[in-house]
Amino acid sequence: MNPFPIRAGRWLALAPILLPAIADPAPRYGAMPPPLPAMASTAVAAFSAPADLERIASRLAEAAPAASREVLQLAARAMSCALRHPEFGVDPQRLGVIDYSRPSTEPRLWVFDLGRQRLLFEEWVAHGRNSGENLTTRFSNREGSFMTSLGAFAAQETYMGGNGYSLRLRGLEPGFNDQARQRAIVIHGAPYVNPAVAKLQGRLGRSLGCPAVRPQVARQLIDSIRDGTFVFAYYPDQDWLGRSRLLSGDCG
Repeated sequence: MNPFPIRAGRWLALAPILLPAIADPAPRYGAMPPPLPAMASTAVAAFSAPADLERIASRLAEAAPAASREVLQLAARAMSCALRHPEFGVDPQRLGVIDYSRPSTEPRLWVFDLGRQRLLFEEWVAHGRNSGENLTTRFSNREGSFMTSLGAFAAQETYMGGNGYSLRLRGLEPGFNDQARQRAIVIHGAPYVNPAVAKLQGRLGRSLGCPAVRPQVARQLIDSIRDGTFVFAYYPDQDWLGRSRLLSGDCG
């Protein structure tokens, strides 16, 4: 599935709430850009009030109707908290959401370019081999578990590795995903992420814990989120939902 633009009318209402003061919305790839305090402050303000989060979730859900509005609202809340921590290096122009409560046979990864006002990707994504069959039911932050990790990540730099062009992820949630870099939990393309085969065998192929995507879209998807995109990996795990600093009322 190729990236597709969202109808302009949907985003005309969305853009002023999300990023009202960004004059140059074009994404910048390459080295991590220096912090932009004014942009970050605007983004924090846009995400701050409960009513704003509700409006943001509603409009993101309109742009991506297959996604859960509740999950999008949680992602917006967590991103609001992350933007209060400049050391996380989160880019307020972009958002990635993975909903692991959905089966692997369905698209469950969405990438939004908030600055350019469009939904970029709605894609299939694999989970770790020890996290479940078609449904993802077990999660881990432990090296060698071959399980998926929950929570919020910051997409960082790219590199060429054993799985080709790949994107490192920094876990932002202590105890849940903060070992992601040590575990080499990265986004990469993999031939076992094949929706046609998944229909025959009842699930996608599985990774060693990485959120792998289709090879056909891997490079373009990675380049759209590298260098700071906030990536929110959801599952209704009560321990994580109750203990996540980014979902707490005081933002940790």
